[in-house]
Amino acid sequence: MLAAAPAQAYIGPGAGFALLSSFAVLFTTLVLALVSALLWPFRTVWRVLRRRQAARPRIRRLVVVGFDGQDPRLTDRMLAEGKLPNFKRLAEMGGYHRLATTFPSVSPVAWSSFSTGTNPARHNIFDFLDRDLRSYLPRLSSTHIGRVHRVLKLGRWRIPLARPDLRLLRKSRPFWSILGDHSIWSTVLRVPITFPPDRFYGAQLSAMSVPDLLGTQGTFVLLTTRSGGGHYQEGGMQVTLERDGAVLRATVPGPENTLLEGSPPMGIPLELEPGKGRALVRLGGTELELEPGVLTGWQHLRFRAAPGITVAGLTRMMLTELGDEVSLYLSPLNIDPAKPAMPISHPSYYSAYLEKRIGPYATLGLAEDTWALNEGVIDDATFLELTHDIDRERDAMLMTVLERQRRGCVVCVFDATDRIQHMFWRDIDPGHPAAAGRGDGPNAIDELYRRNDERVGRLLDRLRPGDLLMVLSDHGFTSFRRGINLNAWLLANGYLALKEGVDGAVDWLRDVDWTRTRAYALGLTGMFLNLAGREGSGIVAPGAEADALKREIAERLSGLVDPASGSVAINEVFDTERVYVGPYLRQAPDLIVGYNHGYRISWDGASGVVAGPVFSDNTKPWSGDHCVDPRIVPGVLFTSVPIDGDNPALVDIAPTALDLFGIRPPAWVEGRALYASRTFDGGRAA
Repeated sequence: MLAAAPAQAYIGPGAGFALLSSFAVLFTTLVLALVSALLWPFRTVWRVLRRRQAARPRIRRLVVVGFDGQDPRLTDRMLAEGKLPNFKRLAEMGGYHRLATTFPSVSPVAWSSFSTGTNPARHNIFDFLDRDLRSYLPRLSSTHIGRVHRVLKLGRWRIPLARPDLRLLRKSRPFWSILGDHSIWSTVLRVPITFPPDRFYGAQLSAMSVPDLLGTQGTFVLLTTRSGGGHYQEGGMQVTLERDGAVLRATVPGPENTLLEGSPPMGIPLELEPGKGRALVRLGGTELELEPGVLTGWQHLRFRAAPGITVAGLTRMMLTELGDEVSLYLSPLNIDPAKPAMPISHPSYYSAYLEKRIGPYATLGLAEDTWALNEGVIDDATFLELTHDIDRERDAMLMTVLERQRRGCVVCVFDATDRIQHMFWRDIDPGHPAAAGRGDGPNAIDELYRRNDERVGRLLDRLRPGDLLMVLSDHGFTSFRRGINLNAWLLANGYLALKEGVDGAVDWLRDVDWTRTRAYALGLTGMFLNLAGREGSGIVAPGAEADALKREIAERLSGLVDPASGSVAINEVFDTERVYVGPYLRQAPDLIVGYNHGYRISWDGASGVVAGPVFSDNTKPWSGDHCVDPRIVPGVLFTSVPIDGDNPALVDIAPTALDLFGIRPPAWVEGRALYASRTFDGGRAA
C-alpha cells in the first residue's frame, strides 16, 4: 500500500484524460455501436478460430480471494485463540502455509508477481514509483499516459483530434489472459496493477493506480472557514469557505477543462447554511441536511465542461466542525462507475453493470482515505466507517459473481486488511510512538480479521462440487516505529551532494547536485546508483566501479544500528543483480533495502527530502508497514485442497491456476504448479 508522500507527487493519468475520454465517448459511442453490430458475426468466427482449446480442465471453478497484507503471526495467534473458526475449517479441508512474498514486499510488486508468476525483472514493476532518468523526478511505475498534441483551435476552445496514449506498464501476461486464450472465462475484481484494464476473455474491474478525477492517487478536500488553504503535506487540499451573510460559499475543485485554452479547472459551486446542530448543503442541484460527524452516502457530481459534455464523479461528505468555525470534508472524487470517464473495466460496460447490481461504489485505486486520517482531518471512527463500507462493496461484487459464474476462474482482492493494519498497528504495539492512550479495548485489526473469517465462512458455504478455493495474502505486516532517511545517510557518508547554498529541505531530491552524487534513494525500498549512460547526469562508470560502489554501500548499510535503541534497523541490503533475472533488470533499483521489524523509510526520506536526521520517530497514525526485509513478512495461503509439498510462494499461484485448467505454463513463468501431482476426479480432488 502506498504510504510515502504527498499525493500530488503520485500523479496518475492527467486529470484532463477524464474530459478527453468523455468528449470522445460523446462523439464515438453511436458509431462504435453500429460498427460493432455489423462486425459481430466476423469477430465471433475470428475469436473461435484464434482461441486455442485447453486440455480438459481438472476442476470446474477456481476461486482466489486475496486479503492484502494478512499477517501469519496475527493469523496464528487468532487461530490459537479460537477467533478464526472458518479459517481453521478451510485449513483442515486443505491446508495453511506461509506464502513467500516478493523482493521487495511492496503491494504493486507482489500482486504483479501473483498475476504473472514472474519476478519483477520480468514484469517490470519494482515499486509504486519509478524515476524519470533525465529529471530524476518520480513517476507512477505502473501506468503511462501521453499528452494530446493534435487539437483543433476554435477561438478559446480546444477540440482534441486524438486520445491520450494510456498503457499499463506491467509486462508478462497475467494468468487470466492465458486462460482466456484457451476459452476459460475469468472474472477479476480489484486486483492491483490492472489499470488500464487487461483485454481478455473475461471481465475485470481495475484497482491500484486508478486515479481520482483530479488525476492523482487520492486527494481529499476540506472546505473550511479556518485560515490557511493550499495543499496538505499528504494528499489533500484546503479550500476556503467564504462568508456571505448567513451562507458560506466555495467551489468544489474538479478536473482540468482541457477543452478550453489554458486548461482551467472545472468546479461546482457549493453553498453551506449553518443551523442549530446541522447544516444545509447545496451542491450540484442536490440539497442535503448534514449533522456533524455523520458521513453521507455516495453523492453524484457532474462537472460541466461544455454544452452536453460533463465529467461524472462520486464523493462522500461529512461536517467535521459546526460552530465558530465550519469545516466540510469531501472524500477524493472517485470516477463514477456508471459513467466512467476513464477505462476502469473490461468490457467497458462492466463497471456500470456492477453499479446496477450493487449501487454506487468506490473506484479509486487507493480508495481508503489514509491521507485524511494521517492529517487529522478525519478521526479513527470515520476512517473505519469509510473502509468497512468499501469492504462491503467488494464483498457484494464477489458474491454477485459467485452466484452467476459456475465455471472458470474468479479472483477478488480485499484491501481493508492492508489499510487498517497500516493505520491501527498502534493498537497492538504498546511501544509504538503513536500508541499513547490507545487503551486495552478491542482493536480494529482483530475485528477485521474476524470479519474476514466470516467472509471465508460464506465462501465455504457457496462452494460447489468441482470448486477449489484459495485464500491468500501478498505479504504480512510489522510495526513501523522509526523511520530512516536513506538520502540523509547518503549525504552524511559522502555518496550524495547538495547544490551550493541549499539545505536539502525541498522534496523529490531537487536540492541534489547530480554532478557530485554517486547514489540516491527513491521510493519505498530502492536505492539507485547515479550511473553514467543511464541517468541523465550519471557519474558512476558501469562495470567494476559500479559493482564496487554497490558492495560498499550494501556492506555499510547491512546491520545498520539505531543509535537511540541499539537495535539493528536494516537487516540486509540486496543487490538486485543477484535477486532478479529478466529482460527488465536495467529498470530495477540497484539495491533493495531490507529493513528490520519496527523500521521503514522515513516520511521525509520517501518524499525525497534530504535534510534532517537519519533516524526519526514515526508519530503518525500510519503505524504499521510491510516495506521491509521480505523474509520477515511472508503472506498466508489457505486452500480447500492440500497442495504438493511445502514452502509455496506468491509466484506459484499463476502457474497453479493454469495447471488446474489443463494449460502448460509458458516458459517465462517461474513459479511451480502446486497441484501438479494431484489427480482430480470430475473436478474433485482424488
